Amino acid sequence: MTVRISQSLIYSLLTAQLAGCTVGPDYVRPEAKISNEFKESKGWKQAQPRDNVLSGKWWEIFNDPRLNKLEEQVAAANQSIIQAEAQYRQAQHLVQSAQSGFFPILNLTGTTNRFRAASGQSVAVSGVRNLFGVAGAIAWEPDLWGSVSRQVEANTGSAQASAATLQALRLSSEATLADDYFQLKALDAQKALLDETVDAYSRTLQIIKNRYAVGMVAKSDVMQAETQLESVRAQSINLGVQRAKLEHAVAVLIGKTPAELSLGSAPLDVQPPSIPVSLPSELLERRPDIAAAERKIAAANAQIGVAKAAYYPSLNLAVTNGFQTSTLDNLFKAASRYWALGPAGAALTVFDGGAKNAQYKQAIDGFDANVAAYRQTVLTGFQEVEDNLAALRILEEEKQVQDKAVAAANQALALTINQYQAGTISYLNVMTAQTAALSNRQTAVQLHSNRMSATVQLVKALGGGWNVAMLPSPDQAGGEVKWTDYLIFPVD
Repeated sequence: MTVRISQSLIYSLLTAQLAGCTVGPDYVRPEAKISNEFKESKGWKQAQPRDNVLSGKWWEIFNDPRLNKLEEQVAAANQSIIQAEAQYRQAQHLVQSAQSGFFPILNLTGTTNRFRAASGQSVAVSGVRNLFGVAGAIAWEPDLWGSVSRQVEANTGSAQASAATLQALRLSSEATLADDYFQLKALDAQKALLDETVDAYSRTLQIIKNRYAVGMVAKSDVMQAETQLESVRAQSINLGVQRAKLEHAVAVLIGKTPAELSLGSAPLDVQPPSIPVSLPSELLERRPDIAAAERKIAAANAQIGVAKAAYYPSLNLAVTNGFQTSTLDNLFKAASRYWALGPAGAALTVFDGGAKNAQYKQAIDGFDANVAAYRQTVLTGFQEVEDNLAALRILEEEKQVQDKAVAAANQALALTINQYQAGTISYLNVMTAQTAALSNRQTAVQLHSNRMSATVQLVKALGGGWNVAMLPSPDQAGGEVKWTDYLIFPVD
């Protein structure tokens, strides 16, 4: 069957489409408060790893092969990321769904009827009759006021926001894994320190027992030494609880069950690398969460146009062409052909109780809300950068002081032990010195862990190795569209 439409009709439809205008405001990215420089970056030494820019595999700046291997598994196996990827594909298909509004709808129908016609003036032949028919119908609502265009624009913005949200989740998961990994290594360092202390306390206890056996010290010294030894041993065992939780968390982040991953203990031998800090204005281009918030504004702006277009009249055009006959053999002959133009018409809502006006104002309110959310996201981004710059600066100063405290505590412990062995002080003084030395060494390890965590969080706050240029273009946001995508049964 061939559906024929006159050239004049095609010209009229295309002219109506092209002559249509797009109502609603065109999008302009709203301004956000941006300072000239970060408050905490004054005096900050700019790092120059590679090209002075964080790469997509930003974790490689730590030069930890095991961390690199774990991070590579996040994007491929993390279930939250896989879920976000599926949601992005949903957003792409919503763009394609909106794009279908530019095209007419083609329906093909086939009918067969068997009926009995009664004799009468209105019926030429009475009796049982057959009626066969095949018809193609085209219906189209031209986008006169840009409603479809704005909806495509809105869905495209939402798809781009979904893509940025996907990257924000990926960056967050990668940063969480790195943070958990370094905390786990810090626990291993703490346990190594406690195990070393247990060995030292065990040797001290044996010395005291020997001295007690010959009557040089009181029984209380033995009991105090045993108490201190077992207390440290209990602390060492207790670290296993938090370590197990961190190991389980790392397993889930890479899409595995806790039973599938075992990370052996490793020394905390990595130092916080220098992180390149860009200008505050560049943060808007580097943080995926800021990009997502901005794209949501664009989508909300387009929805204003969709709501405004609803005020204007709609035009519906339809044409049908087909064949109808009482005998199947004659179905596709010229004599059986018929055509119809219509129903066609225009519709304008005169009164709806304020529904369209409320929808229009709701769209404006949605835009305002997204603008505020965007500006808040920008402010939060600046805060996170400042927080971690300050943390790294202060922790570096604290490290220098803490190193001195560790050295002094170790020296004081050595002097105290000598005095105890000389019999000039009680064992209580030794316990106090031992506790101080252990506490300062533990603080040093925790300080190292905090510095690593602040470094990871600074990388995350700066957007990792991402840039807004990585967002899909409007065409990519809607996916590759082919005419077969609009068939009821898509052709692979």
